[in-house]
Amino acid sequence: MMIEVKNLSFSYGKRKQKVFDDFSLALDKGSVYGLLGKNGTGKSTLLYLMTGLLRPQAGRVLYKGVDVSMRYPLTLQDMFLVPEEFALPSVSLKQYLKLNTPFYPNFSNELLSTCLRDFDMNEDIHLGELSMGQKKKAFMCFALATNTSLLVMDEPSNGLDIPSKSQFRKVIASGMTDEKSVIISTHQVRDIDSLLDHVVIIDGTRVLLNASVKTICDKVYFAEQGMNEPTDTALYVQPSVQGNSVIFPNTENEETNLNLEVLFNAMLAEREKMQTMFNK
Repeated sequence: MMIEVKNLSFSYGKRKQKVFDDFSLALDKGSVYGLLGKNGTGKSTLLYLMTGLLRPQAGRVLYKGVDVSMRYPLTLQDMFLVPEEFALPSVSLKQYLKLNTPFYPNFSNELLSTCLRDFDMNEDIHLGELSMGQKKKAFMCFALATNTSLLVMDEPSNGLDIPSKSQFRKVIASGMTDEKSVIISTHQVRDIDSLLDHVVIIDGTRVLLNASVKTICDKVYFAEQGMNEPTDTALYVQPSVQGNSVIFPNTENEETNLNLEVLFNAMLAEREKMQTMFNK
């Protein structure tokens, strides 16, 4: 496994507000993971723990078998975190690259140029003169160009316009290999559902779902139905503009497209029923 979270416990502040208690999770290489959960379930905290920016009070996070809390340079140079909020210095992009690329030995100028071009940007930019959306695109291009085995992104589509969200999906997909993994934590599920290979849903200290998109779509069938169509065998029904968004058991092995928003709501509302289906 690329990442192994083992019996993790973590609390914030003097009052020891518990975020994780004996939490475990394993993620392998070669996938784009969607990390989903309600507000306050610790998604961002988990990303920081995975990348060594926070240390657990108990348990361990292993990256390729190495404890990330040790913060070894060989470990840190092989992972990159794009947080939801960040600040960039008021320098030219070229100066920023000169200062930061030595920390990432696999940095690819070709990847950087391709990504900037996809976002209609160039390398002759000054970071202090960019809008927030442009800064986000520039920083994501740097993150992709580090060419690390693990790329972690917290709410990456926030602040991007519709064309940029489409380009974001394109640049992530084009940069994937069997040796890399991307973890995306987001509330904007419609921005990423076509990008994901794997879905992880957490609720408090529990993993509600950890499954590939293929496994999910083999087990359940997503449908849009009129209000008067039967839903007797449905696992979950969610009202929609057209009628109902419905999840059925996929008993006929039909092809179906993942509806990440409906799946997320179903895992929260019909936890036991959905987990029983996926555990069959």
